[in-house]
Amino acid sequence: MTTAQMAQRRTLQKKASQKEERVAARLSAALKKLFRKAATLEGMSLTDFVINSARTAAKRVIQEHELIVLSASERQVFINALLNPPKPNSKLREAFERNQPHKSV
Repeated sequence: MTTAQMAQRRTLQKKASQKEERVAARLSAALKKLFRKAATLEGMSLTDFVINSARTAAKRVIQEHELIVLSASERQVFINALLNPPKPNSKLREAFERNQPHKSV
């Protein structure tokens, strides 16, 4: 087991003592066996393995939904639009005027 894995296990054990919520799940015997084998190979309890795996997956999903990845050409178009914005057309000017606070005389 690497130093990083040992540190991760200590962190998980420390967090385990701070638990306040519970999640229950039913799974097949085959799936439980698979999880238990993976947990053993990682030197973790089944619970810690499942929680760590779910945390990793959750962070990945959130990042995928919050991060915009552009190709080189898309990035260039975006930067060019920021540096050289088009002049406002009549519809944009009208919308701007409609949304200005009314000035009292």
